[in-house]
Amino acid sequence: MKLLIRNLSRITTENDLTEMFEAYGTVQSCDLVLDKTTGKSKGFGFIEMPKRGDAKAAMKHLNGVDVEGNKIRVKEAESKD
Repeated sequence: MKLLIRNLSRITTENDLTEMFEAYGTVQSCDLVLDKTTGKSKGFGFIEMPKRGDAKAAMKHLNGVDVEGNKIRVKEAESKD
């Protein structure tokens, strides 16, 4: 299950995100979206977790949590199809 994480601090790293979500299960991939010009975070990213139950638990517990001064928003990513 792919999750969209929004309202991330510009200093949050992929490693930070991965560690946060691994508390709820296996993280298959983590992609922090970066600005092509500056190389800095755009404030959102994606986490993919193979087990739907783990992803739902992470979404429930991490949505609205304060991370580095920002309340992050976690929801299921919409598929591109």
